[in-house]
Amino acid sequence: MAQPQASEGDRTGKPPLRIGMVGYAFMGAAHSQGWRTARHVFDLPLSPELAVICGRDADAVRAAAGRHGWAGTETDWHALVERDDIDLVDICTPGDSHAEIALAALAAGKHVLCEKPLANTVAEAEAMARAAQEAAGRGQLAMVGFNYRRVPATALARRMVAEGRIGTLRHVRVAYLQDWLVDPRFPLTWRLRREQAGSGSLGDLGAHIVDLAQYLAGEQLAGVSALTETFVRERPLPGAPSSGLAAVSASGTGQVTVDDAALFSGRFASGALASFEATRYATGRKNALRIELNGERGSLAFDLERLNELQFHDGTEPAAHAGFRRILVTEPDHPYLEAWWPPGHGLGYEHTFVHQARDLVHAVAEGRSPEPSFADGLQVQRVLAAVEESAGKNSVYTPIAA
Repeated sequence: MAQPQASEGDRTGKPPLRIGMVGYAFMGAAHSQGWRTARHVFDLPLSPELAVICGRDADAVRAAAGRHGWAGTETDWHALVERDDIDLVDICTPGDSHAEIALAALAAGKHVLCEKPLANTVAEAEAMARAAQEAAGRGQLAMVGFNYRRVPATALARRMVAEGRIGTLRHVRVAYLQDWLVDPRFPLTWRLRREQAGSGSLGDLGAHIVDLAQYLAGEQLAGVSALTETFVRERPLPGAPSSGLAAVSASGTGQVTVDDAALFSGRFASGALASFEATRYATGRKNALRIELNGERGSLAFDLERLNELQFHDGTEPAAHAGFRRILVTEPDHPYLEAWWPPGHGLGYEHTFVHQARDLVHAVAEGRSPEPSFADGLQVQRVLAAVEESAGKNSVYTPIAA
């Protein structure tokens, strides 16, 4: 009789960390890549195993399991959460299910990784943060998936800010621009429905840039002033009208119930000022995220479309030869790069999920709180809620005299 196949943990001689993932679309594929690759690149204390992937469509989830290397499948996340052969539950679903799955997973004794934004409401995020704090006392960890923290260049920028290279912070300006909604014929997907997505560009893109700005600054926003807009308020349905979809017209269209774009300014606790733009209507921009920090001693700038580079201006240098210079972030002493390729050989978007998996595995093995925590995710959720509240109050412009 053939012997049972050894687990990945057995083959490496390291204890396994058995992953169960809920969701298998865009983020599910990205997270799968991260879990699958991390153990082959980094010397991890635990060996991540792609144990079970879960989705409601049995055929689709089986296909995803074969494509991404998962050993088993489930069609009910409740069953996945209760399995004894799962150590960590990875949540890659729309925001309306984050809280329910995370709370159940923590109650079942699992570690949790949850995609951003943490939840659809502050109340849900508060419940998740409380549950995570209680679970930490039992040795369970919970982390939010803000993957742009794991770009080596942004991690280097954080290090340089912490080291005082730009001095006291004065300004942060950040924009995240996409264009996939420019065509008014684009269908009414779940991302355009408040009951599933919570918000539009604000939660989808704004959550990323709020977290990244606070992470790089090393401090939190204290207040915001905002405007939001929905440019196309009705879109065609992707298929037959759903009985659960509100405001479906006879013409086969439905109401867009989230924002298309958000503009807001903010003030950090230190008094530094910040500006934010998040839109899915920037024609020609596919995934353009850019952030700049200005301090009394210098400035840093990062552009996701050039993600192996960091721009740095040292304001203490003589004006005769001062200016922004490019740091090619591919050296082995740069964050995460000790295990990758020789200098000059760049990384890509998918590597942020490998680094995310690496960091969480180390946190689990060492029993320390991962970053960003559910408390960090809650704080971002409170910023998003403040933006929506401010936008509601600012819906009427002050007229400008002729």
